[in-house]
Amino acid sequence: MTLLEDFVFYFREGLNHILDSGAIDHQLFIIALAIIYLWKDWRQVLVLVTAFTIGHSLTLALSVLDIIRFDSRWVEFLISITIIITAVVNLFHRDFSNRGLRINYFLALFFGLIHGMGFANTIRMMLATDQSLLTGLFAFNVGLEVGQIAVVFVILSLSWLMVNKLKLARRYWINIISGIILLMSLQMALTRIPGYN
Repeated sequence: MTLLEDFVFYFREGLNHILDSGAIDHQLFIIALAIIYLWKDWRQVLVLVTAFTIGHSLTLALSVLDIIRFDSRWVEFLISITIIITAVVNLFHRDFSNRGLRINYFLALFFGLIHGMGFANTIRMMLATDQSLLTGLFAFNVGLEVGQIAVVFVILSLSWLMVNKLKLARRYWINIISGIILLMSLQMALTRIPGYN
């Protein structure tokens, strides 16, 4: 394959990985991160998604290069824990100013490290047999980023509809979505406890 064909292949893999119905855990995490924002905060949300990408890019690269490796059962369990924590933080958020939302940047970056190990399980085998490791990693991450931005676009649009047009109180909207995410991620965590399934 040419360099461009490699890029397109891995870009599609990354994009499909985040938008695929089997990637509900990563989608729930992005939704939990973005639900507390409105359209006027779009720059902050892009920084947030980029912080998540930086986190998962680091561990994705380290995992694919076999510098670090963790049991995939523990990684999948910890991913569900990151969603639970983010949803709970949302339920207790009171300050929606930039200052009050700084914890989200930490959550996105730190939890991105865990999600990166999950992404590595998807792509490690493909990249292990491919000569264009850097192109593959870069393209896969760009695909993930575009997919994450697509999820954020949908969430910000729904938030605009619910809060600005249907006049649902922002706090109720955040609590409803965060509560649903919390229940889904709790169920997910229970099915992923290593050694109990």
